[in-house]
Formats: sequence, structure tokens, C-alpha cells
Amino acid sequence: MKYPVFEELIIFENEDYVVVNKPPFLATLEDRTPNTTNLLKIARQYNPDLQACHRLDKDTSGCLAFAKNAEAYRHLSMQFEAREVYKVYHAVAWGTHKFEEQLVSRSILANAKGVAKLSPQGKPAETYFNTLETYNRHTLVECLPVTGRMHQIRVHLAFLGAPIVSDKLYGGDDLFLSSLKRKFNLKQNTEEQPLIKRFALHSFNLGFVLINGEPVKIEAPYPKDFAVLVKQLRNS
Repeated sequence: MKYPVFEELIIFENEDYVVVNKPPFLATLEDRTPNTTNLLKIARQYNPDLQACHRLDKDTSGCLAFAKNAEAYRHLSMQFEAREVYKVYHAVAWGTHKFEEQLVSRSILANAKGVAKLSPQGKPAETYFNTLETYNRHTLVECLPVTGRMHQIRVHLAFLGAPIVSDKLYGGDDLFLSSLKRKFNLKQNTEEQPLIKRFALHSFNLGFVLINGEPVKIEAPYPKDFAVLVKQLRNS
């Protein structure tokens, strides 16, 4: 993949923090894939002191905060620990659902292979869900995680019978344009590609308190693949 220019990802910056709109298909930190870079490496070419304050799954896009110094890192880490950080994700889920402050409070257990499941032996996990838009067979869902467990939103949505589009790990099938458009014609000898080639999850908002006590709320616009998916669903 072509690596992004870090400056072009920045959606908020002050003397303590940089918040970027993380592109999909890029790990936040080192992952198990050899010979690949990650967002932290790219960030440190911009400023060698940057530290990631949290992480997003490789395929998840959206708001990601970096601290420029140890005090800023500690300040935001404590807010994450105390669950005072405002986090809003948008997901495109299978099925039409009317969620209104729907709370899922189910513990999550992650295994060594990086797969999570609901289990009483797991760590407590809470997420609130609201329906933003419904389409023919899909829903744009607002997800507000209270805790930050591995794959939390994905597992909780699957539990509600609303797996995320293209999230095959948790029961979400790919979505093809041919299933939305009746008069869809595919060129001969070509295989149809899914509308989005990753699970459709985007970190839309991040809100926290700066060191001077001032609150900020940052919004990350949809990346191209997510925006195209939503547009196609609206038009179908």
C-alpha cells in the first residue's frame, strides 16, 4: 500500500497533542506482519517524541490521538482509564435495526489468536448503540463504547444480530453493488469486488480535556471507502 503523508492526516494539533484521521489498512503500532510500517513510525518522522495514546484496529479508520510529551500522554491516559474520553464510532451493520440508547453489557474474552468472544470469564464491556439511518437491509449505527475491550463494538453488534458489513470474523458478510442495483452489469471476465474491503467501522468523534482544562471534541470525516458505501446505501 502507499503510505500516507502524516501532515495530511492531521485534524487537530496544539502544543501537547496531535489527532489524526487514521486511514484503514494501517496498524497503529507494530503488528505481526513483516516488512510493513505502522502509523506510529510514520508519526515519528513528523515528530520523534510522539506517543500513541490509544490504538485502533488495523482496518478501523478515524480519530487517533498522539501525545507530544510525557505529561500530555499521562494526562490523556488517565482520562482513558477513568472512562472520561468521549468516543463515537459509526458502523454499517447488516439488517435494519431501531437502536435507541441500546446498551450491551456483556463481558469479552480475547484469545491468543486475536479473536474475542462473549464470556462470563471475560472482562466487563459496555457499549451504547443508536440508529442514525436505516436502508433496505442495512443500518448506519452510532456506537459509544464505555469500556475499551478488544473488538468490543464488533462483538457487541454481532450479539445484537447486527454484524458489521465485511466483518467476516464476527458474521458480517461482504456487500456487493449488484445486490443493491437491479440493473447492475459486470464486465465480462471480471470478478465483482465488495463495496468496502474491510469491516465498515470508523472512529467519528474523540473528545477529551486538554492540560489547560479546556474540553475538545474532534470529528474525523469518513474516508473514501466508507463514504462511498453510505452513499450507495442511501441511493439504493
